[in-house]
Amino acid sequence: MLRMSKLTDYGTLILAHLSGTGDELQTAADIAGRTGLGVPTASKLLKILGKAGLVTSVRGSHGGYQLARSADQISAAEVIDALEGPVAITVCSNGVGNCEIESLCLVGSAWQRINVAIRRALKDVSLAQLTVTTGTDYPLIDLTSAVRPEEQHLGKDGSH
Repeated sequence: MLRMSKLTDYGTLILAHLSGTGDELQTAADIAGRTGLGVPTASKLLKILGKAGLVTSVRGSHGGYQLARSADQISAAEVIDALEGPVAITVCSNGVGNCEIESLCLVGSAWQRINVAIRRALKDVSLAQLTVTTGTDYPLIDLTSAVRPEEQHLGKDGSH
């Protein structure tokens, strides 16, 4: 299953909050209060995001955190890389030579192509785009049940 951890979700929430504060510095306590996270969790994530170059910090009594770049210059791929590590849906997706059965594998190159497509899609979405609420309701997709072939191409109203 491809799923981000809660910490990645929380880190994205912190970045989204910072994207709405402009150049105003925010303390870890301010961020925790505005996002509903605990101060230790916010502090831990801010440290990780700082090491990844996504946020900058200023020390002192008037210090705090802000985005290192504008939200439209930070990609979803960078956020996930910082908080989860590089996107790799299989061991071989992370690079050649990482799998002991690579020379015998018939599907490794396909998984690598899929991984590249996922990574490209994540690079194409910016933090600014993640934080935009357009009022569009996206359908929840039940990935746990099988779809019958005749249902695969139906429109919202059930027509083909």
